[in-house]
Amino acid sequence: MAGDGSGGGRVLVLGGYGAVGAIAARSLARRLPGRVVVAGRDIGRARRLAEDSGGTLLAARVDLGDPVSLARALDGVSLVVLCVEPPDGAPHPARLLFERGVGLVDVTASRELVAEVEAHGALARARGARAVLSVGVAPGLTNLLARQVHADLGGADRVDLSVVLGAGEPHGKDAVRWTVGRLGQRSPAPGAGGGRGPGWWTARGGGAERASAAGRPLRVTTGPSGAARTHHPFPFSDQYTLRRTLGVPEVTTRLALDSGPLTGLLFGLRAAGVFRAARAAGAEPALTALLGAVHVGGADFTVRADAHRGGRHAARAVTGRAQSRFTGLVAAWVAARAHAGRVPAGVRHIEELADAPDLLGELRAEGLRTWRVTR
Repeated sequence: MAGDGSGGGRVLVLGGYGAVGAIAARSLARRLPGRVVVAGRDIGRARRLAEDSGGTLLAARVDLGDPVSLARALDGVSLVVLCVEPPDGAPHPARLLFERGVGLVDVTASRELVAEVEAHGALARARGARAVLSVGVAPGLTNLLARQVHADLGGADRVDLSVVLGAGEPHGKDAVRWTVGRLGQRSPAPGAGGGRGPGWWTARGGGAERASAAGRPLRVTTGPSGAARTHHPFPFSDQYTLRRTLGVPEVTTRLALDSGPLTGLLFGLRAAGVFRAARAAGAEPALTALLGAVHVGGADFTVRADAHRGGRHAARAVTGRAQSRFTGLVAAWVAARAHAGRVPAGVRHIEELADAPDLLGELRAEGLRTWRVTR
């Protein structure tokens, strides 16, 4: 039978041999040797990872798109770490898990899937299942920085989250597919495609010059070098979550790549409707394969959060190497706490955890740099 959401059960890492899942599984196995199961549709890849672990990892074949397959795999499991999204048309497994008292740590950045899990919050509380969302870099570290700058001002009217991802990092196929799919959605606001038209505004260091409403490109310094980049609104789930969890009326998340030309190309194509046309023509798989083969730039990522209240401003930032690695490390940190019963029953986001600020301290030992933006 399934576990009670904490304690002695096993941890099932779905998508556990992918770019994020393998990091999460290995990190968890150091804390819970012999109790972490790497799972996915490719049992060969799962077994190879388990064999290379020296016995600290187990392997199982699980098809997330088949509820029967997943239900069978839950025997003796108290927590699932979801490092892959359900196939198109398949329901999120949250209800199946919560009905059995099994907890969930989900790295999804999709607003729709977050809402689907949140809809089962009462069931999770009733069955003692512990679930945490907004786990990773964006969302995840973005949420934690937003919490910090919100507190720095004693409350914020607006939070801007600026994310730079390394275009040279070999991201997993699912991550590239997700990005292409989101580029095919309509822009969050008119003018998000770029250009210093109406709505453009600039933030540098300790101040900001605002031209008009949010939802437009933002040119901001993100990184120790002090170089400014143009960031474009992008539908990461954190901006929708934080409006509720922090009570901030206006939150916008923007994305740039460390390659300026590639950033301009992608968002220029989005503004021209190329990604939407590719979706309508069924050409998204080909576009995903093409972008997945492009590695122009480095592997470093940066996240910056700016909070505004009246004329006051606070900003903090972090930078690290390999976004997939840090997403896996964040997932493992959260999962270890959920497994130990250190997360209350129900559905929460990472910024709502009482000891969430401790995570940034632990990640510094893994190479994450954190600082207050004062320039």
